Amino acid sequence: LTMKKLLLVLVTSVFALTACAAAGGSVTTLNAPDFSKKISDKSVLLLDVRTPAEFAVGHIVGATNIDFESGNFANDISRFDKSKSYALYCRSGNRSGQATSLMAKDGFKSLFNLNGGIIEWQGAGNNVVNNG
Repeated sequence: LTMKKLLLVLVTSVFALTACAAAGGSVTTLNAPDFSKKISDKSVLLLDVRTPAEFAVGHIVGATNIDFESGNFANDISRFDKSKSYALYCRSGNRSGQATSLMAKDGFKSLFNLNGGIIEWQGAGNNVVNNG
């Protein structure tokens, strides 16, 4: 009898998790060359989730700065179209990884995260621009 209950719980859990996953979007982590190709598609919106100070020092051309740690991130992204594609990066990939997960849970359908962040981007020989 306990084995049947365990099996029932397991099957129910699998269905529940599948349903939750289907409601969210997908997150694809890309290396710098693949991220570069992805953001060359003008329909993909590029978001830098670092602080404004980090952004000012150097960012990828065309990026919009939405500070993940501002306390307003969820509100800031609520104005974006969830059906569009977004490519996110930060310094090392940690904050952008958290941000893409949050956005996927919020119903954003197509998300790309730069593995290794701007450190990896510059290490691969890609340029950044600054506000100065």
